[in-house]
Order: sequence, then C-alpha cells, then structure tokens
Amino acid sequence: MTVDLDRIASLLHQRQPGYSLPQPFYNDPDVLAFDLESVFGTSWLLAGFEAEVPDPGSAMVFTVGRGSVIVLRDRDGVLRAFHNTCRHRGSQILPDGCTKVSRLTCPYHQWTYGLDGCLLGAARMPSGFDRAAHGLAPVHLETVAGTIYVCLADDPPQFASFRAALEPLLAPHDLGRAKVAVTLDVVERANWKLVMENARECYHCPAGHPDLRVSFPMDYSGSLGADENARSIAFSQRMAALGLGVGPLEGAWWQVARFALHDGCVSISPDGKSVSRIPLCAAGRGDVGSLRWALEPNDFCHAAGDYVMAFSAMPTGPEETLVRLKFLVHKDAEAGIDYDPERLIQTWNRTNDQDRDLAQNNQRGVNSAGYRPGPYSEDAESNVMRFVDWYCDKSRRFIEARHRRMETIGS
Repeated sequence: MTVDLDRIASLLHQRQPGYSLPQPFYNDPDVLAFDLESVFGTSWLLAGFEAEVPDPGSAMVFTVGRGSVIVLRDRDGVLRAFHNTCRHRGSQILPDGCTKVSRLTCPYHQWTYGLDGCLLGAARMPSGFDRAAHGLAPVHLETVAGTIYVCLADDPPQFASFRAALEPLLAPHDLGRAKVAVTLDVVERANWKLVMENARECYHCPAGHPDLRVSFPMDYSGSLGADENARSIAFSQRMAALGLGVGPLEGAWWQVARFALHDGCVSISPDGKSVSRIPLCAAGRGDVGSLRWALEPNDFCHAAGDYVMAFSAMPTGPEETLVRLKFLVHKDAEAGIDYDPERLIQTWNRTNDQDRDLAQNNQRGVNSAGYRPGPYSEDAESNVMRFVDWYCDKSRRFIEARHRRMETIGS
C-alpha cells in the first residue's frame, strides 16, 4: 500500500497539543499502514525473554505488522534474530510460537539455513549460484537482564541508555532463573493507539479495575514512583537499604521506575499476597514493590518479588489489536504446588478484560460523526500525553526523512 505522506503530515498538523488525535489516526487503513512502517518498523520492541530460548536451537517466532521475526539461540549460545522469510521466493519459514530446531527449513522448496542464518542447501539451483549471498536477513537484537528486544530498522534508535537504566534495577529479579508460566492472548476490537492510551493511564482505574485496586496505588501523578510524599520516600529508603534501585528514569521512548504497592501488599494479586512460594527477587523476602518498565510504542512490564507480567499490543487491523500477556515465575516453581496458575493471572486477566471492554467502547465512540479530539488531564493522563506526543514527533521525523530521501534521489 502506498501511503500519502502529505495527508499524514496534514493530519499531524491538525492535532492540538494536549488533545487526543484526529479521528483517522484511530480507524483509517492508510494510517495503520503508515504506523506499521514508521513506528513499528523503526522502534525497539520487546520480543520476549531469554527464558523462552534457553538452549541452542530454541526459537521464538512472532508477528510484527505484516511480517514475522525469528529469535533463536545458535549453536554457540548466541542469540540472533532474522526476518522469517525465505530468500528463495519469500515463504514464511516457521509458524508463530516457540519451538526447537536443528536448522531452519523452508516448507515450500526445502531451502535450508543454519542457526546462524547462512544458507546451507538449495536444491536444483544453477552452477555458480552464490549461497553466501542468500542467507536470512538479520534483525537487530539487544538483551537486558534476561529480556530481548528487536528493531526492524536498518539504523535503530540508540539503545545504551535504556540498558544502563533498566539493567541494575531488573537484574535482582534474576530472570535468568525464570520461566514463562502462562501466556494469554486477547483480541481487542480497537485501534492499537486507543489500547495503548488506555494502558498508559490510571485515570479510569478506580472505577474500572476493582481487582487491581486491591494492591495497586492509583493516586500517583506523572511517572510511577516520582511522587515525593512520605510513603514514597520511606519506600525509596527501604529499597536503598536492600541495594535496590528505584528511579524513576526515562528516555525519549522508555520509562523505568520501582514503586510501592499498598501497605501490607507484596504482589499484584487478588489479595496482595505472593502468588508463588519461590521468589524471583529474594531481597526483602520478596517485598520489593513493583518494578515497571515501559517502551513506546507498545509494551509495559511489572516485576514484583514473585513474578513478572509483560504486556504487548500489536496492531492486526485499523480497529483490531492483539494484546499478549506473559507471566514469568521462578523456573523451579511447580504449578499446583508452588503457585496456582489461575491465581497468578487473575488480577491482570480481569484487568485486561475490563480494559478490552473500555477500549472497544472507546473505539465505537471515536468512530462517531460526533467525535472531536478532547483534552487530556495533565495530572491523570501525563503518560498518555507523553505517548501521543512521542507518536506525533516520531511520525513527523519519519515523514521529513522520507521527503529528504526522495529529494536526494530526484536530484
């Protein structure tokens, strides 16, 4: 699809600062095509966790927009990422999900690749065919404290500052000794930006999330953990005594902060109590609040003392988004003995269902002829404003760079 960049630029110009976006940004197929190229095609995305690809040959495959990415561990234990498309005629090599392979074989014509992406075999090709020129196309990959990120761009955004901020705060949660206990997929009939606007604020939480309210503080303004009240100060001092960082820290496209849960709560759970008898973070007997890190455009995670929850939202249509939640516990924790899977996911599962209903209702209203962009609350929706401002700035820069490129080609 060829997108009219001048039209997108005009729509961006119409957006009033501090207000939601013009209607086409939430339901127009051309805008979605633009988003997949300009945002998802150029940003660092949370791919998953090293625990999902623990051994040589372990592979994790997931869809990004109209394409697919393979993350695997090669024979030397090195993590690599490739576009999931055969260099012969472009067939997808592996289906989405986690698997174990000794090599990568295209199901169409059996072209075979090593775990390093090199083409090993291509039957009936002419003499002189250069196998070395037809390896799998690589994707940029970075890891931080057991988490994996990929970027499809040729020139990805600078990553070092995010690693420097997250690594010391997340390392004590020891994700190298974790496993994915549960994965939940929910299809929301709402544009991905509406899903993420909902995920970036808790203005709706007191009325919308009774389960989350049990343990999760809903009175923070701005970034979680940034408030300078007596409770937050006492929490920061207690964490410092345990050798744990708090933040908050942030860059253009990421945020990291540890914050206190309600008094008497050690986990985001139905009753605020731990959901696993084997902690991931042993400091303070697992009473370490929740470490939240979030990436634009589509991820946020919470790491309590006993488990980690990771959220991602991937657009699958102008008004449809696949939301995926992953729950990690200690690798030695046994379901039904050390943790109850239903209790592990209960709070976030119910919260996610409630958010789905809110986002879908939001989409229906935004589609109305009566929709007009409305003002955000600077106190309650500062992270929504940050997200939308980031989206607009990134989109403008992409359009400007594309115009410069076309001028260079035309000169």
